[in-house]
Amino acid sequence: MKKTTKTISILLAALMLAACGAEATPTMSVADVQSTAVSAAFTIVAQTQAAIPTATPLPPTETPTQTPLPTNTPASLPTLAVTLTNTPASSGGDYCATRVLGSPLGRATRILIDNTTRVAVQVSLYLNETDSHNECGYRGYNIGRNGTVLITDLVQGCYNIWAWSTDNSNSFQSSGYGCINNPDKWTFQINEDTVKFVGP
Repeated sequence: MKKTTKTISILLAALMLAACGAEATPTMSVADVQSTAVSAAFTIVAQTQAAIPTATPLPPTETPTQTPLPTNTPASLPTLAVTLTNTPASSGGDYCATRVLGSPLGRATRILIDNTTRVAVQVSLYLNETDSHNECGYRGYNIGRNGTVLITDLVQGCYNIWAWSTDNSNSFQSSGYGCINNPDKWTFQINEDTVKFVGP
């Protein structure tokens, strides 16, 4: 009986030791491991952001002033007096603008200027520069009331014409334009509101 008691005692002791021993380690699922890793990463990022110092704006070092900016607006626009001469302009300028139109070097034509108004007029006839002989320049005429001027020594080309009256009772200005391409007679008819160009 002693032997049985001893065996039972050993078995009880072994059971007790087994009951007091370390528990088995629980295992985690793959999803739990991933969630833990993501959570740890977010925690690290949040702690890093919190540790970054914030930028404090510095106060301005310059004091703004109320000084207005300069402007280039003149009090009044200058006026220019124009004087036509028969001397060509200096190099680099428009020599046609100051040149008196001479006899034609190229093909000649005839131009009639007809003043259809009831007052005397002053006329400025300007030849734009021609391609063939580089001819250009001005001519001026005074034409009486209902008068005409026939010009026979002009070159074929394109002409601008201006007419004006200085009569206080009937003052006006008018202008016209026309290109001449043959030797026939071409006409500029002066009216108070325009200058009409009439072909042969």
